[in-house]
Amino acid sequence: MKSLLIRLTHGLSEQDISSDELVHVNDFLTKGYITKKENVYKFNSKYRAGTLGLVQKGTAYLNVIGENIKDLFICEGDLGEANEGDLIIAQRLLGKRGTPSAKIVEIVGRAETYSIAYIINKDGRKSLVDLKTEYPSGVEMSPKELNAYEEGDLFKINNQDFSVMEKLGNLKDPLVDEKIVLARFNKHDEFESEVLEIAQSFEEVDAKKYPKRVDLRKLPFCTIDPVTAKDFDDAICWDDENTTLYVAIADVSEYVTPFGAIDNEAIYRSFSIYLPHRSIPMLPRQLSETLCSLQPHVDRLAYVFEMKLDLDSLEVSDSKVYEAIIHSDRRFNYEEIDDFFDGKLKATNSKEKEVFDYITKLRVVTDALKEKRLKIGYDFRSTELEMEIDENSNLVSTTYAEETPSHALIEDCMLLANKAAASQFERGIFRIHEPPSQTKLQILYQELAGIGMFIDIKTTIKETITNIQNQAKAMDLQADVDTLIIRSQMQARYAPLNSGHFGLGFEAYTHFTSPIRRYSDLIVHRLLKAINAGDTEEGSYVLRNIESLCMTISEKEREASTIEVEFMARKFARWAAENINKEFKARISATDPEVKAELHDEIKGAKLNITSTDSVVLFEDVTVCIDRVDIAKAKIFARVVKRGD
Repeated sequence: MKSLLIRLTHGLSEQDISSDELVHVNDFLTKGYITKKENVYKFNSKYRAGTLGLVQKGTAYLNVIGENIKDLFICEGDLGEANEGDLIIAQRLLGKRGTPSAKIVEIVGRAETYSIAYIINKDGRKSLVDLKTEYPSGVEMSPKELNAYEEGDLFKINNQDFSVMEKLGNLKDPLVDEKIVLARFNKHDEFESEVLEIAQSFEEVDAKKYPKRVDLRKLPFCTIDPVTAKDFDDAICWDDENTTLYVAIADVSEYVTPFGAIDNEAIYRSFSIYLPHRSIPMLPRQLSETLCSLQPHVDRLAYVFEMKLDLDSLEVSDSKVYEAIIHSDRRFNYEEIDDFFDGKLKATNSKEKEVFDYITKLRVVTDALKEKRLKIGYDFRSTELEMEIDENSNLVSTTYAEETPSHALIEDCMLLANKAAASQFERGIFRIHEPPSQTKLQILYQELAGIGMFIDIKTTIKETITNIQNQAKAMDLQADVDTLIIRSQMQARYAPLNSGHFGLGFEAYTHFTSPIRRYSDLIVHRLLKAINAGDTEEGSYVLRNIESLCMTISEKEREASTIEVEFMARKFARWAAENINKEFKARISATDPEVKAELHDEIKGAKLNITSTDSVVLFEDVTVCIDRVDIAKAKIFARVVKRGD
């Protein structure tokens, strides 16, 4: 329902309405909520759709979906039977002074379609409550039904009709954590038989069948990815003599066509999800890990950006994108390339020698590109937490993965291709990142002043942030301060019109290089192909619902990120439950509105809620004792027992 409401906000073409949605569209049309003009359905200007925010004293705010406008105030008496989290249609109240307001005309569902509930036993009485809030789940169960289940039994709930969809397991079992985080957003690993049949029907690449594609099989392409990767999106090749970079990307659009069963599933998923022990792919593994993946020693279809660089200006002087066939000579992992840079790895054959020769020269170019980029954009010391779990889904270890020269080389190659793609169109899918608000910056400056930093407000935000980062480096707090700076930023998102990328310092940017794991990139490929072919009909299709699509995939991106973070939080909570009353080193990560810390011990990265009242300082190193763990909510509570090292 939420997706339908977003599309109706921007205008929904009649041919894009599913049979299930048509029932609602006709109902809304009869009630006057929407209008129909030239086979396009759109909300009447008097009406807005949204989710109901915090309800207080009979009033609330409507968080409008589908457009970036201020929340609408729902006055006392205009709330009806709506509750917080309801998905509603409201009528704007025009002509009233003050805050823009509206009244609810219909409740059409819940903003969160699914939730997780579990059985608790309180005072000898069982009940089914929401996992996050412990409020009643809304599902009606008789005492007899409740008594048939054990305390801790978990269920996936459909919030539209408050029915139990399935039993997930019991909270005591660590293996249930994955089911919990996936069920909340209705994610699943399995593909339906129709999707699998199509994916399995494709044959291996036969170059003779693609005479119109550019044959690049003689170029010494290679892939560089994490050691555990199976979905190789991108391959590179550097022609040093002609200062030309080839970035070859898996040509997913050759196999995944619009409106097909695979495409429908891909847009529903929108992103691959990466958990510590496995991935949940956007595409069937027959494509994501085999036919689309740019594996070594086999022919693969690719969509290639060929970019000639001016080494004096470090600008792309000429670029073109085209369909090609490549034959990757070698699959490297990041550690191997770093070992090569450190002189620990030598070529074992002529092909490897050829690759290593151009990789050496390419690194000089990408290092210069990064240096130039960081004069405008930002260099945040972000650390990605890597977690190892055992076969029973219990936490074994955590480490922070930091950027190495091999990561940096690939990153700047991909940034060049993404920039080149964004320069090809004026309306499509852009990856935008707006500047932070002055309010957020002031909060950041106050927090940093509290730890003894001198905040010198410069002419530009860039100069001010760079000065802060220099101070953080001197205080050995680079990663911590960068985390605070990142929190103050706007969230990057997808948008149909360009407004630049603040963090990278790019005038225009998009996502082109990962169509195996991001639906946005697949759409960009389709759009570029339509532009190159002069196919206005195909281009029109790609752009028809582009506003709604951008909002939808931005939301799906947040869902995927939430799943990955919450899964780790559940693993940390179970580990902490086995370490009650034990002491660990930690660092204070927040002091307002609540004191929080992060483990900096053998186990790193766990978020702690600090319960002691000791006056601690932001980024102070402390020793904490784990007091209590809430497994259901995945929260760890600890107290400070020692300040300082």
